[in-house]
Amino acid sequence: MNEYVEIVIRSVCVLAAFLVLPLVVGQTEHKVMAHMQGRLGPMEAGRFHGWAQLIADGVKFAQKEDVVPLAADKRVFRVAPALGIVSYLLALAVIPFGPDFFGANVPGGLVWLLAVSGIGTLGTLMAGWSSGNKYSLLGGMRTAAQLVSYELPLILVCASFAIAAGSLSMVGIAQAWNPWWLIWQLPGAIVFLVAATAELQRPPFDMPVADSELVMGPYTEYTGLRFALFLLAEYAGIVVMSFLLAALWLGAWAGPFPHSLGWLWMLIKGGIFAFVIIWIRVAWPRLREDQLQRVAWLGLVPIALLQLAITAVGVVVTSQ
Repeated sequence: MNEYVEIVIRSVCVLAAFLVLPLVVGQTEHKVMAHMQGRLGPMEAGRFHGWAQLIADGVKFAQKEDVVPLAADKRVFRVAPALGIVSYLLALAVIPFGPDFFGANVPGGLVWLLAVSGIGTLGTLMAGWSSGNKYSLLGGMRTAAQLVSYELPLILVCASFAIAAGSLSMVGIAQAWNPWWLIWQLPGAIVFLVAATAELQRPPFDMPVADSELVMGPYTEYTGLRFALFLLAEYAGIVVMSFLLAALWLGAWAGPFPHSLGWLWMLIKGGIFAFVIIWIRVAWPRLREDQLQRVAWLGLVPIALLQLAITAVGVVVTSQ
């Protein structure tokens, strides 16, 4: 196959997955929350099990007026919602769904993914800064504090997986995986799940958008499709983080007939983690800001450092 044709095909596949999977996660969240909290509304649209709820939400956002506050930094205000979408699209491109099924096999794919996924959080910070609203500014400052606190344990546990695999390539890490990692790297997987949930500003770590305290935080002044882009970026972030954890801790495509069904195992594993993130939102109340920082610095960071030390010692011992 011509090299350029292959690049186009891989790019189209990544784009198709990016357009479909966040919507699936959004629809799943509607249904899971409806069942777990006894919500009737999301089960009515379209009659059968509320299948048209997501369509109804899209029509609702499209009908709303696009308002830009007079006091806002208009350029930054308009650009901010797009950053989350673009960053997670670039991150999804390096996640492997099979031995030869990926958008790009970048030698430092893990570094690339962590770098570009952080841009989405900066979009939230830009939204809070540019809105000309004090509630939005406070939400943006909380976003910055949360980003600094939870990025560190997230990177530390990813470094643990990279050391264990001896590679920074996402494909290389998946190929080096073995079932022993399910126990050996379990603390790192738990830290990753908690830190990723906080990075996505999902409950119980949604202090930047705490509606009972800050109206809607950085998104207070956003309406219509611009507000919908922030919600879509959140779902895209769930997709990326779930697949990243599945690739690091569960071996990505590892399973029966990996060369033909690897993509299916990856979807199942990522779907399980996405469900857990949704479940956490339903089951846990919001933390206070001081509790958020305590969880990061007194809980996750020491565990991540311990996991990193155990991995380093284990790699040195097994290599001799």
